[in-house]
Amino acid sequence: MARTAIRRGLTWEVASVIDLVDETSRVRSLVLDVPDWPGHLPGQHLDVRLTAEDGYQTERSYSIATPADGRRVTISVERIVDGEVSPYLADELRVGDKLELRGPIGGYFVWTPGDERPLLLVGGGSGIVPLMAMLRARIAAASDVPVRLLVSARSVDEIIYGAELESIANANSGVEIIRTLTRSQPSGWTGYARRVDQAMLAEIAWPAGRQPRAFACGPTGFVETVASGLVALGHDPGTIRTERFGPTGG
Repeated sequence: MARTAIRRGLTWEVASVIDLVDETSRVRSLVLDVPDWPGHLPGQHLDVRLTAEDGYQTERSYSIATPADGRRVTISVERIVDGEVSPYLADELRVGDKLELRGPIGGYFVWTPGDERPLLLVGGGSGIVPLMAMLRARIAAASDVPVRLLVSARSVDEIIYGAELESIANANSGVEIIRTLTRSQPSGWTGYARRVDQAMLAEIAWPAGRQPRAFACGPTGFVETVASGLVALGHDPGTIRTERFGPTGG
């Protein structure tokens, strides 16, 4: 997930690209080695800065896709048509290349395995990225916190981390993966086939009485629908965390 980055008080570090993973036709994960990385919490993000030969600089902010793992940090970049940054990161970057970054950033939209309340994760498009960090952290910690992840994508081929999510869903580990495809569905599709709405949330969300934690990430309209829908279903607004993004120029 990307958004325009305006941050203060952080130090720029040089990271090395150690692996590149194509998640979909438009999304690539960058695995970075950051020598002085201080660690991070699931849900945080970082800034990336690119500098052109003429000295022009531009920055973008990307959610971290994995829990803390020493010096290793992974971000997932969606290529934006006519974007200024994402086409370079998603298409031209190679293993061994260097990137400037700073972080971690953010303390509101975070979750840790020590929270034992049921967990509802709702992601639209690349909004799944910070939610995946939470889910991966839960698995790495061998937590038994019950989780429901609702993923909204335009088609099955555009579900980021699709194969990994399928594996998690089949592991019988207390994680339920629910998918909705908003534009096209394959033959025999049994999941949802519309945009997320209050009726869908009523079917998949934990009952408000169980006091679940909810995290929603995606485009502004998507997140507003999820948050208002959960509140209408009786969920405490204080238990709902949101992260929104919009056009940034990529």
